[in-house]
Amino acid sequence: IQSLGFKLSDVKILLTSHGHFDHAGGLARLKADTGATMIAAQGDRYALEKGVYPGSESNKAMNFPPVKVDRVVKDGDTVELGGLTLTAHLTPGHTQGCTTWTWPVKDRDGGAHTALYFCSASVAANSLVPEQYPGIVADYRHTFATARAIPGDVFLAPHSEFFDAPAKQARLSQPGPNPFIDRAGYLKVIDAQQKGFEDALAKAKAKAAK
Repeated sequence: IQSLGFKLSDVKILLTSHGHFDHAGGLARLKADTGATMIAAQGDRYALEKGVYPGSESNKAMNFPPVKVDRVVKDGDTVELGGLTLTAHLTPGHTQGCTTWTWPVKDRDGGAHTALYFCSASVAANSLVPEQYPGIVADYRHTFATARAIPGDVFLAPHSEFFDAPAKQARLSQPGPNPFIDRAGYLKVIDAQQKGFEDALAKAKAKAAK
């Protein structure tokens, strides 16, 4: 932040996609250093304020420094700062409060687009049978039923491999359309993660039935 010429006090708002240690582990320090307002969905408030992986609290390897949530957002709520408006889309499953964010952007020629920062719908370390948290299977199904309708063509995500960031960055200097404008890539990830969920659920049910 400082190397870009800003002061830490210039940071006014802290957002996250979800309350897992690899995405939220630095928020407590950032909040302490900046005094910024922490904003998150209610579903992830427990994880963030306790610094744990809900349902796996005994796994200390997944713990992180807890951070107080100052404002809770619901589906469709907006966060505004400096003339920019971000919209929260709740996409639970990966975590109970998994939040996808969208906001308007323009390309270098002034063309209007919508950035879409997709939280995730991967199963990852979650247990589906028994449920990692009550209602997790229904949450995943809700997300897969609604995520494809979230507007956005500039596809971004918390893990660079989800949207092929290195390859797209390398292609920016080449002739042709901007590779980050990739609605099809977003939909492809949704399809792949839905298949991963259904496969994991079927395996979990079969194992539980033995």
